[in-house]
Amino acid sequence: MRCPCLSGLPLAECCGPLHEGAPAPTAERLMRSRFSAFALGEADYLLASWHRSTRPTALELDAELRWYRLDILRTERGGPLDRDGLVEFEAFHRSPAGAGSQRESSRFVREGGHWFYVDGV
Repeated sequence: MRCPCLSGLPLAECCGPLHEGAPAPTAERLMRSRFSAFALGEADYLLASWHRSTRPTALELDAELRWYRLDILRTERGGPLDRDGLVEFEAFHRSPAGAGSQRESSRFVREGGHWFYVDGV
């Protein structure tokens, strides 16, 4: 199965290892793995990769929303040696109500060798 993040790699070589606990090397890779988790309905991974300061207590995903494309528009910092980063993206979805997209600038922090999603605008 190809990875939903559209890297061109199989899921088992791309976002799959991150979903199983491997640390993301960059903020962008964490963003891609979170998109894949939305596409695959993996709410537990989304919560685990969310920073504790902003993490909700529960997350209910819309089963009728199908996420099918991720475009990374811009990144700032977020590399293997950075402590924070920003990833701007647009994610596309379909539902019974029609097609749509979400554009967001997401903030990430790296703590203890792991990247975490903080919030987005």
